[in-house]
Amino acid sequence: MKNLNDLIIQKARPLPVIILADTSGSMASDNRIGVLNNAIREMIDSLKDENTLRAEIYFSVITFGGSVKSHLGFTKANEINWTNLTAGGGTPMGGAFTETKIFLEDKNLIPSRSYAPTLVLLSDGQPTDNWSEALKQLISSPRASKALRIAMSIGAGQDGTNVLKQFLGDSELDVFQAVQARDIKKFFRFVTMSVSQRAKSVNPDQPISLTFDDSDDNLDDFEF
Repeated sequence: MKNLNDLIIQKARPLPVIILADTSGSMASDNRIGVLNNAIREMIDSLKDENTLRAEIYFSVITFGGSVKSHLGFTKANEINWTNLTAGGGTPMGGAFTETKIFLEDKNLIPSRSYAPTLVLLSDGQPTDNWSEALKQLISSPRASKALRIAMSIGAGQDGTNVLKQFLGDSELDVFQAVQARDIKKFFRFVTMSVSQRAKSVNPDQPISLTFDDSDDNLDDFEF
């Protein structure tokens, strides 16, 4: 006779995806912010039906442009109605690191039973605040240290890219370089595939093999 526990249907565990998005004034150049909005919206729409018996995908978006804001709270993918980001102000990335650490470690917001998060950082420039110590505290925190971390430079230059590399730590991935609008879309398609792969895995916390696909996807090209 089966144990009663074997007959209980286990509820899917949250699979968090946290986006740290640069919304500083420079993101308005060449409609970078518009392309970013479309790419995030497409990613969310693609993952709305990707929930499995083991994993249920949740999103949160923290922006840093002038100030740090929670643009989207911890929300199931299939319940999100995306509101566009707007660009303005400086680049308080350090504040975003601090806010993300606080958010990740709040078990009232992200339940203890959640899978390790996916952290996505994107920026087009250097931080305008004190970021170094905040980053160290973030990536050494219990949940962030186990997270899959992915980063994109949107023409951030060498100094800005070096910050993103420190965010990645010893990840097998390098910083994704966005030179054209299509690159932002490519990046988020990669994020979409990685999250989908984790959700469908027998163990979503197990490391997965990731590579960027640089194949032609018929997206319109223009340089920033």
